[in-house]
Amino acid sequence: MTDMNVNEVLAQMRAMSIEAGSKPQQNDSDFAAILKQSIDTVNETQKASGELSKAFETGDSDVSLAEVMIASQKASVSFQAMVQVRNKLVEAYQDVMNMPM
Repeated sequence: MTDMNVNEVLAQMRAMSIEAGSKPQQNDSDFAAILKQSIDTVNETQKASGELSKAFETGDSDVSLAEVMIASQKASVSFQAMVQVRNKLVEAYQDVMNMPM
């Protein structure tokens, strides 16, 4: 089950990479839309993880511990990736602002 989730994530990353490479010129609104969509996706992943955790804690027999742990790790990894993107954006902004005019 874990291999399938990893493969799904890798396939999504490849598809996004191909999609990003196929657009020759993206303007600022495209970047903002992609960034917002990414943040929304991370938010949804975290919400789903929280809902699964809550269902497991309340004794829902349809939710296994493995599902809860996978959802939790997926939410954690996606959040960490988003934080790293944010850090790189802040670093790039600071580099641009420190350039001599």
